[in-house]
Amino acid sequence: MFSVFKRGMGSSVVLFSVLIFASHAFASPDLNKIERAALLGNADAQTSLGVRYEKGDGVAQNMAQSVAWYRKAAEQGNAYAQSNLGRLYLQGIGLEKDAALAALWSRKAAEQNEPVAQSNLGFLYEHGEGVEKNIPQAIAWYTKAAEQGDAVAQFNLAVHYDQGDGVTQDLQKALTYYRKAAEQGAANAQCQLGAIYQYGRGVSKDINEAAHWYALSADQDYPAAQYRLGVLYGTGEGVPQSHVEEASWYLKAAKQGDASAQFNLAAMYANGEGVTEDQDKAVYWYRQAADNGVAFAQHNMGVFYEHGTGVRRDLVEAASWYRKAAEQGNAKSQFNLGLLYVKGDGLEQDYFAAEKWFRLAADQGHSGGQASLGNLYFMGEGLRKDRAQALFWWKKAADQGNKEAQASLERF
Repeated sequence: MFSVFKRGMGSSVVLFSVLIFASHAFASPDLNKIERAALLGNADAQTSLGVRYEKGDGVAQNMAQSVAWYRKAAEQGNAYAQSNLGRLYLQGIGLEKDAALAALWSRKAAEQNEPVAQSNLGFLYEHGEGVEKNIPQAIAWYTKAAEQGDAVAQFNLAVHYDQGDGVTQDLQKALTYYRKAAEQGAANAQCQLGAIYQYGRGVSKDINEAAHWYALSADQDYPAAQYRLGVLYGTGEGVPQSHVEEASWYLKAAKQGDASAQFNLAAMYANGEGVTEDQDKAVYWYRQAADNGVAFAQHNMGVFYEHGTGVRRDLVEAASWYRKAAEQGNAKSQFNLGLLYVKGDGLEQDYFAAEKWFRLAADQGHSGGQASLGNLYFMGEGLRKDRAQALFWWKKAADQGNKEAQASLERF
C-alpha cells in the first residue's frame, strides 16, 4: 500500500529580484540630515528616505511615503529609485500593481546599468508582463544583470541554459550560473546544484556534493531541498542513514506544503519508521498530499475509506479518491474502482464502467485488472462474451502469478 515517493529535479521557478537599494552616494545615518537634503531636492537623499520608509528603518513604515520619495528621485533620473519604484509596481506594494509602469521604470534604471532592474526587466519580458513576451530579450537582460553578480538573474539564466529555453541547451553554462547564484546563498540555486550532482547532469555524479548543496539550501528553509535531503537520509546516500533525520526533514518540507514530503512523512507514520507509529498522523499527511494531487496518496485515501482504516468507513469517499488517482493513471486505483463498479459499492453498479477501468489497469500490466477483464469477457458483462479474449487476459494475469487467473485457466 505504501511506497516512498522520490521526486526528480522538477521544474525551476523563475523569479524577480526583490532587493531594496538605496543610493550609495547618501549613506548618512542622520535621519534629519537626510530629510533636509531630500526636501531640498537631493535625489540620493530622496532614495534613501524612500528605503527607510519602506523598511521602517528609523521611521514608522509607510509605503505611501516610500513610493512618493522614490518617485521624486526617479523623476530626477536616480537609477536606484527607478529600480525600486519599478519593483513596487511589479509587486503591487504601496500602489496598484501595474506591469506597464513596472517595465517603464525598470527599463530606465536598466539602461543605466542597474542590475536589479535589468533582472526584473528580464522577468517582465519572460512573462510578457507590461511588455510583449520576448524570451531573447529576457535572456539578454538576465545576462547583463548576471554578469554584474545579480543572483536572481544568474539563477534564471541558468534555468534557460538548463532547459534550452530561448538558447541552445548548455549544461555547462547552466552549472556555471547555478554555482554563481548558489555561492551567493541563493537557496533555489543551491537546491538545483544539488540535483545536478545527484543525477550527474553535465557533471560526474557526486552524492556527497549533492548532499552538501541540499543541506545549505535546506538550512534556509527551502522545502524542495528539505525533501531531497530527507530522501538522502532515508537511503544513507551522501549522509549517514538516519530515519529520524529523514522524518525531521520531511516534516519541515511538509509543513510548507511540499506534496512529496507529505506523502513520505505519512508513510513513515503509518509504518512507525523514524517516528512513533501514528495512524491518525498518517491519514492527516496522506490527505494533505492527496489534496495536493499526489496519485499514490489519493489511492491510499481510497484504501483507508474502503476498509475504515484510520477513518470511518465510507465507500462513496473511497470511490471518489480512487477516481482521482485513477484519472491520473494509477493502475491500482483503476482496478479498485473497477471492483467497486462491479459490486455496486459506493456507486451504482455499472459493468461498462468496470470494463473501462479494468482495461486501463490491464493495459498497464496490473494482473488484477487483467484477471477481472478476463472475467468480464467470460461472463459477457459490459462487453460481448468472448472466451478467446477471456483466456488471453487470464493468461497474461496468470503469467504474473495471479492466483485467480490461474484457477480460471485450470477450470476452463
